[in-house]
Amino acid sequence: MSRYEIAFSGQLVPGAQLDQVKANLARLFQADAQRIALLFSGRRIVIKQDLDAAGAEKYRVTLERAGAQVEVRALDVEVEEIVLAPPPAPAPAASPSPTAAIATPTGTLKVAPRDEYMAAFSDVQAPDFGIAPVGADLQDSKPDAPPPAVDLSQFSLAPVGSDMGEKPRTAAGPVPDTSHLKLQ
Repeated sequence: MSRYEIAFSGQLVPGAQLDQVKANLARLFQADAQRIALLFSGRRIVIKQDLDAAGAEKYRVTLERAGAQVEVRALDVEVEEIVLAPPPAPAPAASPSPTAAIATPTGTLKVAPRDEYMAAFSDVQAPDFGIAPVGADLQDSKPDAPPPAVDLSQFSLAPVGSDMGEKPRTAAGPVPDTSHLKLQ
């Protein structure tokens, strides 16, 4: 089944007025003038994709009635065939399982693949890190940070029992006389 996309690059149907087409597209897409101006920038803009033939024709007719000449293009979806690598030679009989790791003298690890899919990864060079015992701390220990050197000689302590609160406030000024004021 073919799939299609609808693209617009600013072309108008012969005889259509630019202002009228912009107004029609703004009403059709329910978009503001700034977005409609982007449609008429001259670049090819895909409006809708992955449509069947009937849907693509419906979009084409609707947009051409609005005055916009659109391009309907078939999407060619190619399926890539993958050829699997041949299975590797059987593992030596001494290994306990087909996915057993074989240590090489250069410090890398060679893994015997378990199936055709994993055979694609047989030539990957990976370092032989090994496995830590259960409960081992895997993070390197860091030395304790030295305490910061702060000079506190400029500060002193108040004697025991002294008052360290706010300074006492001075008495406020006299209360204003409001006897001459009236509410109406």
